[in-house]
Amino acid sequence: MTPLLTADNLLLCAGPRTLCSGLSLRVEQGQRWGLLGKNGAGKTSLLHTLAGLRTPREGTVLLDGTPLAALSPAQIAEVVGLLLQESVDALPSTVLETALLGRHPHTKNRLFDNAEDLAIAHEALRKLGIESLAQRAVNSLSGGERQRLALAMLLAQRPRLLLLDEPSNHLDLGFQTPLIHLLLSQARGNPEETIISSDSVSQGAAVIMATHDINLAARVCDNIVLMIGDGETLVGKAVDVLTEENLAKAYDCPIARVENEGRTLFYPL
Repeated sequence: MTPLLTADNLLLCAGPRTLCSGLSLRVEQGQRWGLLGKNGAGKTSLLHTLAGLRTPREGTVLLDGTPLAALSPAQIAEVVGLLLQESVDALPSTVLETALLGRHPHTKNRLFDNAEDLAIAHEALRKLGIESLAQRAVNSLSGGERQRLALAMLLAQRPRLLLLDEPSNHLDLGFQTPLIHLLLSQARGNPEETIISSDSVSQGAAVIMATHDINLAARVCDNIVLMIGDGETLVGKAVDVLTEENLAKAYDCPIARVENEGRTLFYPL
């Protein structure tokens, strides 16, 4: 079976710095990947490369077995959804109009919104707890509300691959647990919880999440890409990659681990 996303022998650079070298991934539908590393390690650059917004210096990225370079932006957007760190701040529109932008890759009529698109957008807003704000102007929202709206726009797109850059950014602690459950439901493909399209709901969407929150990644993700620096990366199962030694090397500080009620927590010393 062809992986949803394949990255082979990627070399990414930022000026004279090497962000990653020889990085390879195989991402299947339903998998949850965490992308960890300190500031400047290259997490966002890697996400942009996987989304086709950046060309690697070496290596290839395949989407359903086809090189990204051979696909149009519209074709990529039918499969891949990208959550940017700051994505809706400057939009002069209402919350509902912004959520409907997620339907752009799929809509057949560029002038009018059909009933299905409106229903999908409303459902996305409901799942993020902001349906009551549908007619509010985006520039009147708080930072946390804008982040929820960005996530709603992404879910309305109904991608099979979700690339998330700091999805918990600006969100208070009370919403982080619902966010975790929402991400898990997208990966599971539970038809009672997800708004992924029906033809792929049985397998669910793949999720690749860049985050500063080691504990969020440990709780949500089955697989980890740990960007250590100077081109070095560790790729594998979360249980194998998330060790005190590996994390201390990546973050340049001692990291301790504690088990609490069946969960693993990491914290700096």
